[in-house]
Amino acid sequence: MFIRCAFFRGRVKAGMEEAFNRHVQQKLVPLWTRFPGALEVRVLRQLESDVTDPELAMVLSIRYASREDIARALESPVRFESREVSKTLFEMFDGTVFHTVFGAEEFPLPNG
Repeated sequence: MFIRCAFFRGRVKAGMEEAFNRHVQQKLVPLWTRFPGALEVRVLRQLESDVTDPELAMVLSIRYASREDIARALESPVRFESREVSKTLFEMFDGTVFHTVFGAEEFPLPNG
């Protein structure tokens, strides 16, 4: 198993928290479930770890069976839709967002 993550480092802009959360749940998560090969989409907001960056506001993750599935997903039309949907999210966020891929054993995600 492999996990592709989007790390949101920074803060949601003041007064935008509700709209940000709604956009993630109503727009981005349903879209990400349409990525070819996506097995599970998760949103982690309450990150509690002694190694967690205090500026890490959210991790969005998609679980895939293989790196090949990730490559297919990144070439799909859903990726281009995701870029458009994400623009609104980025306008509500003050910080940086970066993506990376981990083997599931390298980056075990907590339950919930």
